[in-house]
Amino acid sequence: MFVLGIDPGLSRCGYGCVEHGRSPRAVAAGVIRTEPSVALPQRLAELQLEIRSLLSELRPDVIAVERVLFQQNVSTAMGVGMASGIVMAEAVAAGCDVVEYSPNEIKQAVAGYGSAGKHEVGQMVQTLLRLPELLSPADAADAAAVALCHLAHVPGRSTRARVSGVPS
Repeated sequence: MFVLGIDPGLSRCGYGCVEHGRSPRAVAAGVIRTEPSVALPQRLAELQLEIRSLLSELRPDVIAVERVLFQQNVSTAMGVGMASGIVMAEAVAAGCDVVEYSPNEIKQAVAGYGSAGKHEVGQMVQTLLRLPELLSPADAADAAAVALCHLAHVPGRSTRARVSGVPS
């Protein structure tokens, strides 16, 4: 099973694809960027095409999206919400299941506690996926963490075992 984690954003939309197995394996990670100087409709269309292409290339079974809970900057929150909507709509159109996780759920599943910092989450992603170095930029690591969070919620295995790949 392939899980595509998404850290939604309009300027930077992180993605991380992880394959479920005895231990999780990184398949792809990166960031889709749109230029803030470009008009909003064009940026949304560009993001939509990039997400569609990514779904076609990776063929994930599940799309796990970080849920937008609250942001102090309303315009940033709107962009994140629009990006999240495009991702979810494209995922459904591609026949994928879609799940959402809160930032605290993601941190809890990957780092063991819901108040973990970005660097701690990045280090745990590196460790769990056995990567030679931290994923960069942080949006890609955050997206991989969303995918790992979903793997931790796959039925039939304990949370830590599911993420670390140790049999229950």
